[in-house]
Amino acid sequence: MPSTTTGTPPSTDDAALSHGLKQRHLSMIALGGVIGAGLFVGSGAGIAAAGPSIVVAYALSGVLVMLVMRMLGEMSAAYPSSGSFSAHAERAIGPWAGFTAGWSFWVLLCTAVGLEGIGAAKIVSGWLPGTPEWAWVALFMVVFCGTNLAAVKNFGEFEFWFAALKVGAITLFLVLGVLAILGILPGTDSPGASHLTDFMPNGGEGLVIGLLASVFAYGGLETVTIAAAESENPVKGVASAVRTAMWRIALFYVGSMAVIVTLVPWDSKAVVEKGPYVAALDELGIPGAGQLMNVVVLVALLSAMNANIYGASRIAYSLVARGQGPKVLGRVSGGVPRIAVLASSVFGFLCVLLSYWRPNDVFPWLLNMIGAVILVVWIFIAVSQLRLRRRLDREAPDKLAVRMWAFPWLTWVALAGMAAVFVLMAREPDTRVQLYSTGGMVLVLAAVGYAWQKARAKQ
Repeated sequence: MPSTTTGTPPSTDDAALSHGLKQRHLSMIALGGVIGAGLFVGSGAGIAAAGPSIVVAYALSGVLVMLVMRMLGEMSAAYPSSGSFSAHAERAIGPWAGFTAGWSFWVLLCTAVGLEGIGAAKIVSGWLPGTPEWAWVALFMVVFCGTNLAAVKNFGEFEFWFAALKVGAITLFLVLGVLAILGILPGTDSPGASHLTDFMPNGGEGLVIGLLASVFAYGGLETVTIAAAESENPVKGVASAVRTAMWRIALFYVGSMAVIVTLVPWDSKAVVEKGPYVAALDELGIPGAGQLMNVVVLVALLSAMNANIYGASRIAYSLVARGQGPKVLGRVSGGVPRIAVLASSVFGFLCVLLSYWRPNDVFPWLLNMIGAVILVVWIFIAVSQLRLRRRLDREAPDKLAVRMWAFPWLTWVALAGMAAVFVLMAREPDTRVQLYSTGGMVLVLAAVGYAWQKARAKQ
């Protein structure tokens, strides 16, 4: 009879999966994974609400994300698994926790695949008027489903080049922006600090809205710990990715927000209508900058689709391997869980169809349901790390290739930060609906997971 006590390690055997990801793939996935679609697409609304104080919002949420990544990195280096935080939650808290964290994240990733497909299709149909958006979504889904059905190194290659383009584009943006701010970019005058004088134009309320927008822009960083389980050296890969997370977040997120609000008035309509990066480049008078940035945004969306299909399929595979889902999803051929890839892609495409069939009820309900999932996952990560770290210190200190800073104090600080975000979400009418909808889904999954755990215990 399998034990389901909290101290029992889950059976996360990833031996059937391929280990075809090379260190260069993992390094670039870690680097490019920081530059998500949310940064390019969603940051405009945050700037419009918070003004220049969006820099503070991104810095605060960035600190929280760095703490989460450090905790996740510590556990993933000690226990590499395609289930990542779901497997860690089962190991630390119990099977019901792994079930809840895993399946809620699966729903989040699959829905995000659909949303990213819609966003990418809008860009392409804008270039090619008259072409139906649904056809582009279908094409993207087929391409990335096919990529993920093949060997994992195909996923790695796609992400390598996607990430390289994103990193190159945002680095060039930062260089041009800094040169313009310093007044040494030919053909431009330095704005100085003229756009920063009204630092919090909408007061604390605007900062709160900006903070909430920034928290959810960081989603997707967890993929690297899922991918590490299929790399040549999982421990080295996770350790390297986590240790460089701090400068990547500071440079790409906080740095680019600082450049944008310095170059462009925060209340410019272009920030929301065109996107903050396009608005900043237009402000510099660079010809064709808008369309060039749209290419980068398209790449970011396609990269996110690819990564989310991959992440969803591996989370599903890991859950099934631990006896927490339909066995058919756990079938592996050629080192790839192909049924899980197909199921994740189909769910994503179903979300796209819902956006056309039921745009006024079912689709918004689905979006609200996944609104706060990432925060729930972060809480599972923090609680798991609190429990597993003490166990590792006692039983296997040699596995601590990555260590959480100032343990346990910074873990508790992170949990307090997550609780504060929940409180802020409850205060805002728009995010309050998301909080309640996500809470309902998580409670249902937790109840199912707990019932399953009790049933297994009686066998």
